[in-house]
Amino acid sequence: MTGLFISFEGIDGSGKSTQAKLLAQALQENGQDVVLTREPGGSAGAEEIRALVLEGDPDRWSAQTELLLFTAARRDHLERLINPSLAEGKIVITDRFADSTRMYQGTRSGDLREMVDQLHDLVIGREPDLTFLIDMDPDLGHARAKGRGGTEERFEDFGAELQHKMRAGFLELARQNPNRFRIIDGTRDIDAVAADVLHVAQEAIA
Repeated sequence: MTGLFISFEGIDGSGKSTQAKLLAQALQENGQDVVLTREPGGSAGAEEIRALVLEGDPDRWSAQTELLLFTAARRDHLERLINPSLAEGKIVITDRFADSTRMYQGTRSGDLREMVDQLHDLVIGREPDLTFLIDMDPDLGHARAKGRGGTEERFEDFGAELQHKMRAGFLELARQNPNRFRIIDGTRDIDAVAADVLHVAQEAIA
């Protein structure tokens, strides 16, 4: 049995986490066996790394160090949750995967994209079957993200300029990978976005 691997990507505050949860709920209600997870995180070891990379001062880590930490978390996540669940025929929905590392670490400090891709090929070696890019105006997304008032705001603290750069990068990734990506307008009502996401997911499942 082979399951379906779905990822949600987008800038901070785009609503992708909400949409991942809504899709998981809708598919479960339709009788699908669904695993909802997130990155960084999703396994005990990866959740410990999550606190290291998402909290604290923006300059806590260099982009290179972040890349190694995120890759380590992703490998543990893959081994302990994603691959076993897919082998059991389940639908795995993750809030972020390797595309976020390609954007945040691959372009934040100089150009580490080649290093990101080399590490991914060497250590991870897997892409989602379907990726939803929840697209959002970077200024609106940044305001939403900062308005949450949580502790995991290290990347939001880099400012709206980084979000503009990330949005452009995500859209370029989607252009380069049209068979995997589906761009969804995240500026609309939550239910309207969720309906579009569910329709695309159901087509992929069928």
